[in-house]
Amino acid sequence: MPKWIIVLLIVIALILFLSVAISRIAKVLFLKGAEKEVISLFNGIEGERTKTIDKDDIKDLPYPVKNWLTNSNVIGKERIKTVRLKQEGKMRIKQNGPWMPSKAEQYFTVEEPGFVWIADVKMAPLVDLSGMDTFKAGKGKMKIKLLSLFPVVYSEDPEMDSSTMMRYLAEMMWFPTAALSPHIKWEKIDRNSAKATMEHEGLSVSGVFHFNEKGDILQFVGKRYKEVNGRYILSDWGGINKEFKEFDGIRIPSKSAVTWFEEDGEFNWFELEITELQYNKPALY
Repeated sequence: MPKWIIVLLIVIALILFLSVAISRIAKVLFLKGAEKEVISLFNGIEGERTKTIDKDDIKDLPYPVKNWLTNSNVIGKERIKTVRLKQEGKMRIKQNGPWMPSKAEQYFTVEEPGFVWIADVKMAPLVDLSGMDTFKAGKGKMKIKLLSLFPVVYSEDPEMDSSTMMRYLAEMMWFPTAALSPHIKWEKIDRNSAKATMEHEGLSVSGVFHFNEKGDILQFVGKRYKEVNGRYILSDWGGINKEFKEFDGIRIPSKSAVTWFEEDGEFNWFELEITELQYNKPALY
């Protein structure tokens, strides 16, 4: 084999090695930054026991909300102050586009509403996206990097504040005692649906929860900002729940499809399953 071919192969191997090494270092640094966000979110929150929910706590809520909380088994359970969970799923960026496998960790606080979502999305072999969404003190932020190194999305503006708070309101279904938060007001629509309005740090978002007779949440729909051709528009957004499961004795949706409800049909862009969840453990996995 000619020497120049050997040299070329060595150079290619070195480039590949360096690329992988740099990507892994970038991943470590990205995760370190995400961990700092979680530590900041949980700062000052202790793991001591909290007040137990009783029937008097829910008696003034609209019927469908009371039915949901009863079915969720919150009566006799502690109020939820923090949540940590793991997800597996798949997402796509356009209708009929290819699905990309994803894994994520998410952390929530309830008394001071907030969350940190840390995701890894596989675009192709050896090619992934690192993502982080945060909501804290009424401010939202989205950060996505290719190979944990190259910025793809960075959003931090009033529309993102509203969008992340809407997401918090929807995902409250995973920690049902948050329905008793002073930040959330309920309005009965009918026997199987209720409107929730969340107000926090000068922001207000609303959405409708749809329940079955048993009290499981079947669907949530609210107006959320969506970026189209470089500008934000308000669109119907929410989740359709497919399966339910108990975690720490609380019944919640465990499989869901996150969906844009568009004029020309539903765009189901993210399917997820909760694989692990703990309440009132304010610590990193």
